[in-house]
Amino acid sequence: MLILSPSILSADFANLGRDVAKTAAAGAEYIHIDVMDGQFVPNISFGIPVIKAIRPVTDKVFDVHLMIDEPVRFIKEFVDAGADMITVHAEACKHLHRTVQVIKSYGIKAGVVLNPATPLSAVEEILPEVDMVLLMSVNPGFGGQKYIETTTDKVRRLRRMISERNLSVDIEVDGGVTPDNVAMLIEAGANIFVAGSAVYKGSVEENVKGFLEVFKKYE
Repeated sequence: MLILSPSILSADFANLGRDVAKTAAAGAEYIHIDVMDGQFVPNISFGIPVIKAIRPVTDKVFDVHLMIDEPVRFIKEFVDAGADMITVHAEACKHLHRTVQVIKSYGIKAGVVLNPATPLSAVEEILPEVDMVLLMSVNPGFGGQKYIETTTDKVRRLRRMISERNLSVDIEVDGGVTPDNVAMLIEAGANIFVAGSAVYKGSVEENVKGFLEVFKKYE
């Protein structure tokens, strides 16, 4: 299944609940929530109180991407706030396997994120334990960046790695994804797509529709 996960980092913060509701009504299945701590990435976004505040707005999947050092410290709080899926960076965890186990112990999905320069070998041992691998196609920390072209081949190699092991693992791509390049990523093997500026710049409804029209060609 092909899934759009709009990143609310690019939404109107003064009207965040409204934008989340608009995104859900337009047909996006996931809501991507980028949590930044100013340490792992050079920016601070929002945290647990904001997630709690927007949780009543929709029953769509909250896809919570933790760009924070040692995220294992806060897993319970994010689950309590309403996360349906938590992804953590391999680069930010001293004990990645333990962190994934903690996430799954709460009955939600667990994913691992790799930065553009991090090789796929970083998830080789954890792959059977996760529900999703998120490949960053920009360097994390800021919205509106240009897609890093080498990500496409990385997606292709990851899909092959998953298939060779007969695993059921989603591949999510985050950064510079637009209706113009999403077909290329689908063909490479990705099935969940994070889009920020491409959804929230202009009409949310029209932008979501643009992605979903591309998806229909592959379903």
